[in-house]
Amino acid sequence: MEKTRVIALDGTSASGKSTTSKALAKRLDYVYVDTGAMYRTLAWFCVKSGVDMHDEKAVASTCRKWKTRLACIGNHVRLLVDGYFPEKEIRTEETSGAVPHIAAVPVVRDWMKKTQRDCVKFGNLVMEGRDIGSNVFPDTDYKFYLDASLSVRTERREAEGVNENLAARDKRDSQRKAAPLMVPLGAITIDNSDKTIDEVCDFIITEMDRIDRD
Repeated sequence: MEKTRVIALDGTSASGKSTTSKALAKRLDYVYVDTGAMYRTLAWFCVKSGVDMHDEKAVASTCRKWKTRLACIGNHVRLLVDGYFPEKEIRTEETSGAVPHIAAVPVVRDWMKKTQRDCVKFGNLVMEGRDIGSNVFPDTDYKFYLDASLSVRTERREAEGVNENLAARDKRDSQRKAAPLMVPLGAITIDNSDKTIDEVCDFIITEMDRIDRD
């Protein structure tokens, strides 16, 4: 039986992880997993439940008790809460502001790691995040780290109608105690500042073929 493949796509905010991961998953007919959406779902649930984001124990307790299950819908993995996926709610400004706080809680990181590893039951994966190659699937052969210049990433965020201090976000993500943002050991770094999505996907597929040959 062939081993399930996991392509880990980590990177900074606005580095093109989502767009690249979706395009790559479609080309390879793999299942796409947005791990950031899982953190956003918990953040949304905490906001909805009136949990203090700065109270680590309260966030951890909520994470232990909420009722969730994984579902694969249209080759996309969703984390359902009581059978519901809050697709629009997790993209609000309020939810976005809560994410960095809940993502820094060690209990949350551990829960997410276990849940994200369970996604292999759906088949071959393209998994995007900030700690996939370093923490969730460190043993995968296919580890890639996406990045782009700060100016390009800022332009991308502004084009989405979002004003975010990405330099501050990078610093916060890289300095958190639980699973900090880093280039995973053995990962191939791709600066896509001046590359199209197709060019990045072509590069990744070529590198995967090389890895398989080696």
